[in-house]
Amino acid sequence: MGREIERKFLVRDMSVVAGIPGVAFRQGYLSTEPERAVRVRRAGEGAFVTIKGISGPSGASRAEFEYPIPAEDADIMLDELALRPLIEKTRYRVEAGGRIWEIDVFAGANDGLVVAEVELPAEDAAVVVPAWAGAEVTGDARYFNANLVAHPYRDWA
Repeated sequence: MGREIERKFLVRDMSVVAGIPGVAFRQGYLSTEPERAVRVRRAGEGAFVTIKGISGPSGASRAEFEYPIPAEDADIMLDELALRPLIEKTRYRVEAGGRIWEIDVFAGANDGLVVAEVELPAEDAAVVVPAWAGAEVTGDARYFNANLVAHPYRDWA
C-alpha cells in the first residue's frame, strides 16, 4: 500500500524561491469525503489521479495511491467534473537540511497562502526546519488542499 508521510509549514520568507523555476499546478477534487479524497492534477505537462485516505492522529501520515493519466482526460475532469474552486498553485522544489521541500504558492481563491511540505520516510523522522519556514500546520485540516476547495483561504477571517 502507498503511504504519504509529510509535515507542512507556512513560509515566512519568499526569497527562498527567488530564481528557482516553478511548475504550474491545476488540481481539482472529485471527492472530498473525510475517509477519502480523489484528486485530479495537471502538473506542468503531466497529469495524475490520486486517491488519499484519512489522516492518522498526527495528521502526517495517510494512505496514498497516484497514477498517471492522459492529460486530455485530466483537463476534461477538471473542467467538467471537479468541485469548485479548483486549486491553482506554483510549486517550487528546494533542498534544505538534507531533504527536498516543496513550496506551494497558491493563486486564485487561495491567493496569499504559501505552504512548504517535506516528505519523510517515517513519522518520527528528524526534520531540520529551515529559517525561511514559519509555523507548523501539519495537523491543521484547514491547510489540506481538499479543504481549501470548500473553505478557500480568501474567506478565512
